[in-house]
Amino acid sequence: MNATSPETAAPGRIVLLTTSHRVAPGLLSWPAWQALRSADRVLCADGAHPQLPYLREAGIPVDEAAPTAQELIDTCAGGRTVVVVATGEGEPALTDGLARLAGTGRVTMPELELLPASYDLPGARLLDLVQVMDRIRVECPWSSQQTHKGLAKYGIEEAYELVEAIEDGDRDELREELGDVLLQVVFHSRIAEEDPEAPFSIDDVAGGIVTKLIHRHPHVFGDETATTPEEVKEHWLRTKAEEKRRESVTEGIPLGQPGLALAAKLASRVRTAGLDVPLPTGDGIGYELLAMAVRAEAAGVDPEAALRVAARAYRDAVRAAEGAPS
Repeated sequence: MNATSPETAAPGRIVLLTTSHRVAPGLLSWPAWQALRSADRVLCADGAHPQLPYLREAGIPVDEAAPTAQELIDTCAGGRTVVVVATGEGEPALTDGLARLAGTGRVTMPELELLPASYDLPGARLLDLVQVMDRIRVECPWSSQQTHKGLAKYGIEEAYELVEAIEDGDRDELREELGDVLLQVVFHSRIAEEDPEAPFSIDDVAGGIVTKLIHRHPHVFGDETATTPEEVKEHWLRTKAEEKRRESVTEGIPLGQPGLALAAKLASRVRTAGLDVPLPTGDGIGYELLAMAVRAEAAGVDPEAALRVAARAYRDAVRAAEGAPS
């Protein structure tokens, strides 16, 4: 009876190495580099895989091959380790084939390991959004013709839909509407890249808001101290005033916003600045609404939101009178 040596019988090891296209090629984890350097063979089905030039530069030979599951098992025979650098699709045909062979119970399977070589950082999917927007801007007949002015109405609509989702408390709707608002930011930023005189990109937009947030939070990123929301707001207003160098507290207030919100914003600026400004008087409901909006703001109530709540109650009453479900 001929005995099979342990070395010949050893089934070996298969390492499926996955990487993220959102991370720069070559930036792999230390366990990944260890597996690559110690492997008997390194295989990759995609000859244009972005990792290959970096692996070869590091002295790791990579064979461009797409073995079947059985061929891969045979390659591991004798205790060999084979690393498969997965393509963007993740090698589903290979993994399905290995699963089928393992399920038969008739094949001595190598040790199987899934080794993530690079991980997405939080916010990495934003890179996908930027790439998708780039392609849509070039290839979509409608999107390629849009301008800042043409998209302005959608920004307003999406903002209101976001507010509605917040007020409804619908988490799924909230996530979707946040995405729609984010799309407006990315879309406008992509259009801005094409301006011949003053172009800017999504990176410029993000960089600007990062700088602003750091500057306006000296209690987080600097030496200031704030232990209450009121102190934080004081820091914010002081640094904002230093940045803007405005001559009037009314500067920067968009006059095109809804009337109640506009009145409340003006009242907030006046109150914060400690100004004593009598309300204008006159005939008509407008002056009465102004006085009500100022009183609401002083009481910590958003008059616009309060009116929406009341309007919804009115809508439900109308539907009830019509016999329709609310």
